[in-house]
Amino acid sequence: MSSACDSCAQKDGCTSQATCGKKNGIEKIPANAKSEIKCVIGVASGKGGVGKSFVTSTLAKKLASKGLKVGIMDADITGPSIPRAFGLKGILEATAEDNIVPAVTEGGIKAVSLNLLIDDENSPVIWRGPVLSGLVRQFWSDVEWGMLDVLLIDMPPGTGDIPLTLFQSLPIDGLVLVSTPQELVSMIVAKAGNMASMMNVKVLGLVENMAYVVCPDCGKTMNLFGSDEVLLKETSEAGIPLLDKIPLNPEVTALVDSGKTEQVNTDDMLNKTAEAIEALL
Repeated sequence: MSSACDSCAQKDGCTSQATCGKKNGIEKIPANAKSEIKCVIGVASGKGGVGKSFVTSTLAKKLASKGLKVGIMDADITGPSIPRAFGLKGILEATAEDNIVPAVTEGGIKAVSLNLLIDDENSPVIWRGPVLSGLVRQFWSDVEWGMLDVLLIDMPPGTGDIPLTLFQSLPIDGLVLVSTPQELVSMIVAKAGNMASMMNVKVLGLVENMAYVVCPDCGKTMNLFGSDEVLLKETSEAGIPLLDKIPLNPEVTALVDSGKTEQVNTDDMLNKTAEAIEALL
């Protein structure tokens, strides 16, 4: 990614030199010396249980199927699920320089997660905020990501310490919000979008997950969570466009839950979301 000085028309005598090397006026921690990442995308939700990690996983597969080099930073430290979605196991290795080497899926997607740094994936993470924030910084500065077109960050739900750390410390190019079509969730999604705006992070749009289900017998479409009218109204007023709707598909869910995300057919999934990300490259 270019620095401020790469694209600034006023270099000599610039009155904003104090912000050079920063993004959006906030000092960013440097990436690992052996990382070259074109685009960093956060995948966020206002609350848990809306399928944010599912969207992250299938979006990674979607982008990789288009020939892009993709990585996933599992920043949902207390609820990491990316390794299981791709069937990744074992402990990540370190280089002679004490840098972390990401795991690599069968399809070439790189991933880093706390569950790949501990012996028992079922062990609870009982850490305070500063420790958790320090770990996600290390996932950026101490990981040899190599050359990536897109790094997806599976962010924890809410607007707490870790999302704030990510917004402040990493050069996030865009944010994808994930929600289900429920009235309560719509308000929380708007809060997450407002936080991103306050941190000068561009919100690419909304992915409505579990938007509907198709009856396997009659083909009728059913809205399990009711109408998305309130959700779309709230997000529209906040200037957040709807990118894609994903149905609840038990077969797709079973593949992801069994570590076979790369077997999911994403031809008709997340097309507009992928296009929005590709436009940033």
